Amino acid sequence: MLANYPSDTYHRRHSYGFPDVYTSSSTPLYRLQFDPKDKTPKYKQIVQSVITDIERGVLKNKEQLPSISELSTEYYLARDTVEKAYRELREKGYITSVQGKGYYVQTQTASKLKILLIFNKLSSYKKIVYYAFLKALGDKATVDLQIHHYSAYHFQEIVEKTLGKYNYYVVMPHFTQDLDKADYRQVLERIPASELVLLDKDVLGLPTPRLCVHQSFDKDICEALENARDLLNKYRRMVLILPSDGNYPIEIAHGFRSFCINFNKEFAIKEHATNELLEAATAYLVVEETDLSELIKKVRQSTYTLGREIGIISFNETTLKELLNITVVTTDFEAMGITAASLLLDRQQIKVKNPFYMIRRESL
Repeated sequence: MLANYPSDTYHRRHSYGFPDVYTSSSTPLYRLQFDPKDKTPKYKQIVQSVITDIERGVLKNKEQLPSISELSTEYYLARDTVEKAYRELREKGYITSVQGKGYYVQTQTASKLKILLIFNKLSSYKKIVYYAFLKALGDKATVDLQIHHYSAYHFQEIVEKTLGKYNYYVVMPHFTQDLDKADYRQVLERIPASELVLLDKDVLGLPTPRLCVHQSFDKDICEALENARDLLNKYRRMVLILPSDGNYPIEIAHGFRSFCINFNKEFAIKEHATNELLEAATAYLVVEETDLSELIKKVRQSTYTLGREIGIISFNETTLKELLNITVVTTDFEAMGITAASLLLDRQQIKVKNPFYMIRRESL
C-alpha cells in the first residue's frame, strides 16, 4: 500500500501501478515508466525511461528530475538503485547534478546517440555495411566497433564491459566458438530490447519488439535459385561447396537442398573444391573465394566450357567476379547498413528482411 501523503503533495494517477511524482504546487515533476514485473534490472528501467523521454521531448533541457529520495519512496526502490541509475545517466551525459539542488536534464550533450557495433568479423562485405551505416547516421551519432570473432565468450565479455554505456547495441549474432563457455542468447537478453539491434541474422525467441535487419539464408538461396531456373535447366546435378569450419550459416545448405529436391536435381554438399572431379551438366554454388578460384582453374584445364557444361554461382559480389563474368547471389550490404541506421534514428522496432538477389553472368 502506498504511503498516505497529503493530497496537495501527490496526485495518485498510476503508470504500471505507480503514481506520478508531484511537487507541492501540484505540478507533475516526472512520471517514471517502471514495471516491477519486468526482468530488466530496476536501475536500467530508470535509465531507459529518462533517456526515452528526453529523446521524445517529454523531458526538456534544464528540467529538474525527482530527487533520489522521491523516486526511492514512490517506487519502493533502494536508494542505491536510484543512485546507480542517476550516476549512469550522468556518465552518459543525459543529466547533470547541482550541489544542494538536485539533478537536471542536459539535452545539449545527450542529443548525439552512442552506438556500439559488434560484428562477427571485419570482411570486405562487413566494411560495406559499416560505412553505409556511418554515412546514414551522419553527425547524429558516435559509433564504436568491436569484433567478437564468432566467439560467444568474447561477445559476453564485450557486453559485460559496455552494458549501460551506449544507447544502442548493433549485433551480428553469428557464433560458432566457445558455445560451451557462454550462452550468447542469455547475453543478448541482458541488453534491453529497446537498445538491441540485430543485423544480418535474426535470433528467434528474444523479447520483442526490437529492431532487426536480417537475411533469411534458406529462403533467400532457394528463391534466388528458383528465379534462375531458366539458366539451371541445362544442369542435371548441383554441388554446394560449403566449408565445415562452422563460420557459415547452416541455413545456406537447407535452402540449397530444398531447391534441389523441389526441382528434381541430383545434388551434393562438399567441404571444398580441391578434390572435385568435374562432371558435365553440373552447376556449383560456391561460398569461399578460394574454392571459386579452384573451380575456375579446373574448368580451364578441362574440355568443358564455363556456362555451358559447367555452371558456377558465387556468394557475394566483388569487382573481380564482375570482371571474370561470374554469376553471384548476394545480399545488398549497403542497404543493410542504411536500413538499420534509418530505422534506428526513427526509433522503429520492427523486423526487416534485407534484399537478396542474383546477378546473372556468363558463368551460368
